Amino acid sequence: MQDIFNGEYKGKVVFLTGHTGFKGAWMALWLRLLGAEVVGYSLEPPTQPNLFDATQISNGICHIISDIRDSSSLVAAMQKHKPHFVFHMAAQSLVRRSYKIPRETYETNVMGTVNVLEAVKATPSVKVCIFVSSDKCYENKEWIYAYRENDPMGGYDPYSSSKGAAEIITDSYRRSFFNHQVDGKDVTKVVSARAGNVLGGGDWAEDRIIPDCIRSLSKNKPIELRDPYAIRPWQFVLEPLSGYLWLGALLSEGRVNAEYAWNFGPALSNSLCVNDVVERIIKAWGNGRKDYVQNSKEKNQCHEANTLKLDCSKAANFLGWKANLEEDEAIDAAVKWYFEYYNNKNFDAKKFSISQIENYVETAKNKEIVWSHAGESRS
Repeated sequence: MQDIFNGEYKGKVVFLTGHTGFKGAWMALWLRLLGAEVVGYSLEPPTQPNLFDATQISNGICHIISDIRDSSSLVAAMQKHKPHFVFHMAAQSLVRRSYKIPRETYETNVMGTVNVLEAVKATPSVKVCIFVSSDKCYENKEWIYAYRENDPMGGYDPYSSSKGAAEIITDSYRRSFFNHQVDGKDVTKVVSARAGNVLGGGDWAEDRIIPDCIRSLSKNKPIELRDPYAIRPWQFVLEPLSGYLWLGALLSEGRVNAEYAWNFGPALSNSLCVNDVVERIIKAWGNGRKDYVQNSKEKNQCHEANTLKLDCSKAANFLGWKANLEEDEAIDAAVKWYFEYYNNKNFDAKKFSISQIENYVETAKNKEIVWSHAGESRS
């Protein structure tokens, strides 16, 4: 396991913001398997239950509870631990919640990102900084075409617009302070990574399709659909993480230019509507039913995009990265995690999650996906 991604993470210090969140916890777990020394910086886990506690990740990392809005604390932590890599994943990440707390959303997603970049600027050890963004940063025109990295930033709702703003700020910092030589020496490479909707075990956030479905299925209640025909680029949680890790490894080695932004998502054929995803979830669970909520007051008050697709040809062409799992495989893997959690009294969340990472890597090797073989010649 430690040899994949060219073995770039073995023995390296990785500063990870948002490590108590859903994607952050999976990232922390995988980084530990890669032999990295993980320094996590985040608020307390956002839900109960949560993946971070379930897998007891805090036992194997440096676990710092603090807020990215606290600039002095962030700078002090980063300078103390002298990381090689920084993955900035902390965010207020929920669209519908952003309507309820717009100020906090902007403070966290915009100024929090500024604080991370300032901390990186003040920490010479950092060689690679990857800002983990979202497909919702694009100015969504509700068209059928997939968005490319050079399409305009925007956003109707506070969450999407905060991500668009953070992207513009990150690009400004990149051009002003990073990604060029100073006195003949390379400085930190800063890039943005944008991912589509992720599916995976251990997510209990509000207003997300898998957690909403699992809450209903575990209680034998119908799944309520607000927007059954909304289209999203669905993918298993390890898909974008493999993209972030491979991008970080190549940047660290100087094998790829620090092109500003990169999309990581499924093949365009895997951009399913919500109704299709829910039907597959019910099938994977073994039973269940759905209802369509036609006149939800909350739905009418909160605008959400109907169509959103990502063009990931840049990552395919320049990184050799591609999605590993088909849509049914992704959904089955996510649902299986929850099914075991709710139905197996001996369920070991950490052991099961590690087995899913191992199986994912093995599948990638069988498909000869480049990052899964990179580093074998060095072992």
